[in-house]
Parts: sequence; structure tokens; C-alpha cells
Amino acid sequence: MRLALTATFEAARAPYASMSAETASKAARDAPAPAALTTVPFVSTLSLEPLIAYWQEREQADNTSMALMARAIGQQVAQAPWCRGPLLDHSVLDCNCDLIETLMLAIFPPASFVNDISGVVGPFQRRSFYASPKFEDVMLGKDRTIKQPLNLDMPTMERYLTLVAYQLILHRVYGAELPPMSAIIFTVPDYSKGLYRHYGLTLDSSFVSVKVVGKKPELTDEQLEQLSHNRHRPELWLELLPPKHFELEGFNIIHLVDVTEEEVLSSLKYDLLERDVLQTPARFEQIQEKLRVLFGRPSLQLGIAAYDEKKRAFVDFGRKINHSFLTKQIQHQDAESSFQRIYARLLEERTPLVLKSVATDDGIPDDLRQQILALGIHSAILALLPYGNDTVGLLELGSPEIGALDEFDMDLVNQFVPLFAVAVKRNAEDLQTRIQAVIKEKFTAIHPTMEWRFTDAARNLLTRLDEGNRTAEMEDIVFQDVYPLHGSCDIRGSSTARNEAIQGDLIEHLTLANKVLKKASEYQELPILDELKFYISKHLQRMRNGMLTGDEVNIYDSLKIEVEPLFEYLAQNTPELRPVITRYWDNIDPRLGILYKRRKDFEQSVTTLNELISDYLDEEEEKAQRMFPHYFQRYKTDGVEFNIYVGSSLVQDKPFDLVFLKNMRLWQLLTMVEITRRTAAIKDELPVPLDTTQLILVHGQSLSIRFRQDERQFDVDGAYNIRYEIIKKRIDKATVLGTGERLTQPGHIAMVYAQTREAVEYLDYIDYLQDRGMLEEEIEELELEELQGVKGLLALRVKVKLFGEEVKK
Repeated sequence: MRLALTATFEAARAPYASMSAETASKAARDAPAPAALTTVPFVSTLSLEPLIAYWQEREQADNTSMALMARAIGQQVAQAPWCRGPLLDHSVLDCNCDLIETLMLAIFPPASFVNDISGVVGPFQRRSFYASPKFEDVMLGKDRTIKQPLNLDMPTMERYLTLVAYQLILHRVYGAELPPMSAIIFTVPDYSKGLYRHYGLTLDSSFVSVKVVGKKPELTDEQLEQLSHNRHRPELWLELLPPKHFELEGFNIIHLVDVTEEEVLSSLKYDLLERDVLQTPARFEQIQEKLRVLFGRPSLQLGIAAYDEKKRAFVDFGRKINHSFLTKQIQHQDAESSFQRIYARLLEERTPLVLKSVATDDGIPDDLRQQILALGIHSAILALLPYGNDTVGLLELGSPEIGALDEFDMDLVNQFVPLFAVAVKRNAEDLQTRIQAVIKEKFTAIHPTMEWRFTDAARNLLTRLDEGNRTAEMEDIVFQDVYPLHGSCDIRGSSTARNEAIQGDLIEHLTLANKVLKKASEYQELPILDELKFYISKHLQRMRNGMLTGDEVNIYDSLKIEVEPLFEYLAQNTPELRPVITRYWDNIDPRLGILYKRRKDFEQSVTTLNELISDYLDEEEEKAQRMFPHYFQRYKTDGVEFNIYVGSSLVQDKPFDLVFLKNMRLWQLLTMVEITRRTAAIKDELPVPLDTTQLILVHGQSLSIRFRQDERQFDVDGAYNIRYEIIKKRIDKATVLGTGERLTQPGHIAMVYAQTREAVEYLDYIDYLQDRGMLEEEIEELELEELQGVKGLLALRVKVKLFGEEVKK
């Protein structure tokens, strides 16, 4: 961030150049300080008096040489009255540089003047009147004002300098001792290289005197203590020590130390600890820019490639980009062997490869040399990224300048190689984790609960292969003695509602088309119009009596192929028909090309219900997993079904008790009650009001499930257990014996079972939920009609108390 200067020092102080020292000081206090030069709220006046006093004190020094020098300087000062008192005109400093340089020998030793980065400014001001050459190059602009740092804005700078000034006042006026303020970091542009550098800045106020204006503000011991413990609250200091009571006179010495290397390495450390830093192009560019600053090479190129130990090859990061600028060349057929030899050499020697001059270095094959030169790289460093005993990647540095990278740069490289190794390792692990998550979610039925079993099976397979059994196959994965829970939330009458929606849309579509044809007959005498009107009228009559299989496809095909092309002809050649044809097209969905109103409402209603049920199930399922790990599977149709398997064989090193099974069954019933209430609550908000029915299948016996590798899913195992699957697929259509009434009813929960003892457990759960006010008092105990291949089933049915009804807290 840069701050434009709005006034120069000379322009601001010119009116006071001819005044006496006392008058000028008073004028300076009364006048507002120039915003561009003063960064503290005090009257701040440049003066050489503290420095002159320094030399006067040494005129009687025991060191004869020092005393002689001090007296000689005193004589020069006596002959230069312009240097005494407040200096409001900087031009006098520029015209008398010999005396200034002599005076500054106290601050700038000649032996270190060329290498020091130091400068002198008025008290907490921005214009320097004397500085070392390096300070001028680094910190000063053309008007000798200090550059605005890139990393600090002006309010932050003012806050810092105000606190430093106040700490000086507290020490000089009140005798309080506080630890010095820590140095701040200045980041300034290096225009010679097009980069930036970091400098640690310290402010020396040894030659700043503090004058009290008027009555000195009194501070109690408590207030002094309060200020000492609130060094970073300028508002408190301004309140207790109003700036109008203090004037600063003299000058500050600014010392800079180049801390670019430390700052960049520290910044790299924090950057590389972040996730995805090497997989985000913008972040990777920031890392590259910091390395350019560290090496002082604005054209430096950074490359990173991950190394796969199993494949023994460098690979892409995978998701978006490959940062390596050298390994891309492996894709070229004629360069593959050369690159492989280079990387084999790195892996074997485990030391970086330094190419000071790619064009003349004998350590690389000629074909590879030409390809690297074609990339514009004339010097390079290739360094492996070790992580423990493994190699996780390759770091590449390249420069278009010959000799820009050499062995002397390895001290720097060795400092950040471990940081990149950790970042590459973590990114590779994160990527692998994401890949596994996608595989499990999209392609397999492997549930996290039973993942351990698949890991064991894979490990066993690899062991047999390593032992020489080349025909080894994956072992069967079977879980014995697991207890199933099945539930379904069906949308009542969804097939009928869907057919009615399609039928209604077809009737409206045909009616709109018929209106166009009738209107067209008034303007055009075309036999085809009569034929199409007859065709549409016939279908309209049949649609009103009911829709047959295939009607939807046949009608839409006829409209698209025979009718709508005629509408386009009529719209172009008969302007009078354009309004009615426009009304026709306004009712047609532009994406589907059909009238899509009632069916859209129906499908939106089904989707809303399914999402509500699924989201709630997923939310509750997370809680149930914490009760006891289990296998869970749900899938959507016109409604949602879910299967649960729980048992000791599914988990590793975790004891199972039947109390967990009972807990899961009660959880399932509670979940079904809540789904019933939630779906009923939103019925009136749906475009098509739809009811849901809830069904639970109770199965008291344990069974076995087997993973079918061909279908990548679990099925029950064994002929006896197949009966469970048959019942599960057919009970949704079950009816009550003797009445023909559907078992499942809106607002109710039905529980199907085969053994009377299974009902006893659920009657206890129902009694508990009735006591909580969640279920109605009446319980129906029903016998079911025989299903295909299944008979003797029984059921409990109970009505749910919906939201809005009285509920016991």
C-alpha cells in the first residue's frame, strides 16, 4: 500500500524560515502538522541541538583525540548559526552537507557507512535529510521521503509510532522504564529486480528531546501502572497524556536489517502447512513468488512433482494441475529414457542435481538438454523430497539465466526442502482420502463400519500372491449372525397421481393444439387441417376416458413430427394466427418440448418428500452409528427404503449385546414416528398434496449377509434367509385379512412380524411412545392376507399423533 504525499517539508515550513528559534517553535506548535510528514499527534520539529550537545560534552573528554575532534566541530558549529534551533527549512541542510557529515560521525562510523542501512529523519517524520547509500536506495523516494511499506497501511504505522513516541515521553518526563517496542517488518519493493524485500526496522530516539508545553499532566502510580500494561491502546495514552502538552525536537535514527531470508522461510512454513496449497494454482503462484524473493531471481520457476513409491514413478497431483515443468516432458516418446536415467540417478545418489549451465553440463543427455533449453531454462536444481525413508516428490528450480542457480544456493534449498516434503506428503494423503471417499460413495457398497473386513481380505490376497499363488482370488466376505432392520416410507398412490398428472398435461396439450388448428381453418382451406383436427379430437376423447400404455409417447411423437412443423409454417405465412400459436408455445416447456405443468408439480412434490425423509434419516443415522456401529443402506423410489444390519461380526474389537439391538429397534420406531409427523406437516405446502405411509418389517432371527463382488452389494446368504428378502419385497402391498384394506395407511405406522414374541417387544415400545404422547391409544393387531409364497404374517398398526395435536412433554 502506498500513500501519496500531499505536501513537501519545505513548502510546509517556508513561512517560518526567518523566525527566531523560540518564535519558530511556538509557530510550529500552533500550526497543524503536515499529514504527509508527521505520523504522530505531537508537534514535531527537526533540530540538530541534541547532536551538537553530544559533541559539546566530549570537548573535555579524557581521550585527547576525541576532545580535539569535538572542539574542532564546536568551532565549525559556532561559524554556522543556521544549524542552531529548530530547522524549518531543509534547504540549509542540503547546502551545508560538509558540516552535517562531520556532525553525523557520531552516528555513522566511516568504516561501516557503505554497508549500513541507516537514515536520519525529523522526530517521527517521513523525510530523511541524511542517510547511508543503501538506506537511500531501499527506503527513500525521489523527494527523500520514506516509502510506504507494502505490508503496512498508514493507520497501522501511525499507531505504532505514536506508541513509541509516548513510551519516550513516559521515560523522559516521568522516569518510567518500559521494555522497548519490538522491531517492525517493512516490506518494500526492489525495483532493480522487480521483487520485494523484508527489513526489520528499529527506531532510535537517542537524539530526540521532549519538551513539556504548559502544565505537565500529572499521573498517579495507578495510572502509570495502567499505561505500562496497555502499551497497545493509544486511545488510553491520548486520554491520560494529551498531545498538546508535549513537543518533540531533534531527530530519529532508523536502522534497517535485511530479514528477507528469515521472513520468507517463516512465511513458507505457514503456507505449506495449509491444506491444498500445492493444488491451488493461485496459492502455488504465491509460493513461487516467495522463492523468487528468497533467491533474488524474478524469473525463477518452481516445479513440484509427487512420487509414487509403488509405481516407482513421478505422477501428477491428479485433481487439476501438475506443477512440475520438467516431468511433463516424459510424455514425449523420444525423451522418456533420458528423463528416466536422470531420475534414476537422483534416486540412487540421493543428492540434488545442480545444473549451473544446462547447455554445457555433461551430466545430462543431449536430447534432454535440448528439451530443457527449449523450456527457456538455462540453469536448474533438482532435489528429491525425502519423508522419513521414503521419497515423496521432486522439487525443481529453474532459471533462464546461466549460472543463476549453483552449488552456493544449496544452503537455501536445504532449508525449505523439508517443508515441501511435508506439504507433498500431506497433499498426497488428502488426495488419496478423497479418491477413496468417491469410490465408496459412487462405486461400491463398502460401508465404513465393515471396511476393516475388506482391508483384511485384500491383505490376505496380497500375502497369497506374494507367496507364489498366482491363481489366488479374493476370499468370500460373509458376516454371520447379524440382525436385520427394514423400514420403508412410501408415497401413497404415487403411480395413480403420476398417471393423472400425465393425463392432465396431455389433455391440455391436445386442447391447445386443437385451438390452433380450428383457428387456422378460418384462414386456410387445407385438407391436412381437417385430418389433424380429427386425429386430435379422437385422442382427446380417449384421454378423457383414461390413458393406455403407450399413449403418452405416441401422442407426443405425433405432435412433434406432424403438428408443430405445420404451426411454424402457419406462423410465417398467416400473421393472423401468430397470437394463438404464441399462446401454444408459451405453454410448452422449452427444455422438454412438451406441456409440463401437472407432472412438474407432482415430481417436485415427490422430490420434496424424498429429500425431507432422506435428510432426516441421514441426520439420525449419524446418531445411531454412535450408539453402535452398523451397516446402513437407503435408496429412493417413490419414497425411501432403508436396510440396517447390526451384529458383532460387523465390527472389530467391540463387544455386542442384544441391548444394542433393542436400542436400534426403538430408534427405528422413533424415527418412523418423526418422519410421519414431518411429512404430514408439509402436505399442504406441496404443489400436489401427497400422503406417506410408514412400514417396519420385524425379523427376530439373526441371519448372514454376503458381499457379491459382481454386483458390489450385500445380499442375505443361505436358502432359509432368502424368505426374509421375499417378504421385504412384497409386504408393501399387504392387505388385512377379510377386509382387503391396505395395511399401510397415511398417518399410521405398520409393523409386520411372523412370531408372536416379536410383537411383545414392540408393544412395549408402543406403550412407551403412547406415554410420551407420540402415538394414539388404539393398537390394531391384524392378520394379513396371504402374499405370493408367504403366509401367516401378522401386523401391529398404530396411529401417530401429528404436530398440532396435544403432545405430552
